[in-house]
Amino acid sequence: MNTPSLFARAVVAAMVAGMLVGSGIVATRFVIGQTEPAALAFLRYAIGLACLLPPVLLTRWPRFRRRDLLPIALLGIGQFGILIVLLNYGLQFMPAARGALIFATFPLMTMLLAASMGKESLNRFKIIGVMATFVGVALVLGEKAIVAGPSGWIGEIAVLGSAISGALCSVLYRPYLQRYPPLSVSAFAMLASVLFLAVLAGAEGFFAASPDVTWGGWLAILFIGASSGIGYFLWLWALKHTTPTRVAVFLSLSPVTATILGTVLLSESISAYFIAGLGAVALGLVIAHRDA
Repeated sequence: MNTPSLFARAVVAAMVAGMLVGSGIVATRFVIGQTEPAALAFLRYAIGLACLLPPVLLTRWPRFRRRDLLPIALLGIGQFGILIVLLNYGLQFMPAARGALIFATFPLMTMLLAASMGKESLNRFKIIGVMATFVGVALVLGEKAIVAGPSGWIGEIAVLGSAISGALCSVLYRPYLQRYPPLSVSAFAMLASVLFLAVLAGAEGFFAASPDVTWGGWLAILFIGASSGIGYFLWLWALKHTTPTRVAVFLSLSPVTATILGTVLLSESISAYFIAGLGAVALGLVIAHRDA
């Protein structure tokens, strides 16, 4: 059984992971015009895997059951490959704020999937908390989230598919995290995704010529990769020690983080919507954890 201190560490881990997702969305939006979606995803997780290798090599590698290898690999491909390629593709056709709002449906989807599959029981605190964070995200993004896009609904559909993929993987990961250390699961799943993404990147012509990326773009890619490796380990560690909905609800911090970074780095103004939305997100996180 989890102790209160262990639960608190899981909450902090999920919180940091949520903020890293928001930072990654801003960096992705900055560099996506200089590369292709699959190529950026491949670079992202190749760097993320490299960040995980030192601690992996210093720890004892667990003996995976043979029947668990394929499911963990497929979850890694879904969580890293399919999710990120769809997110990168969608961000080409819409503002980052709008994409972040759609991606913020992740906790709601996770809650519904976990309940429908019998992985987690719902209560009024979780339901109210998830809905409050979603309303808060909508307020934070305000009018930025409803600006019409030039390419119809293709970007929105891609980002929504990305959120669904992530929610499904978050629910299905838990049995394997009970059997194996999160670091080992992270590294193996990420390795499977890198091999999968290498095929997609090759189809885009990534290995045929050097990518035309600026120094600023490479710095953004390095940041995205490092934050992905660290954030994903924290995400899985949190999933091991608490429920999928309680972990996913912290993704509501990602668009809030993206908005704050936009204000600091791009001199965007903070509106009353932001203050109200930030309060709603904070309230939602507290309510979702009320019975814990």
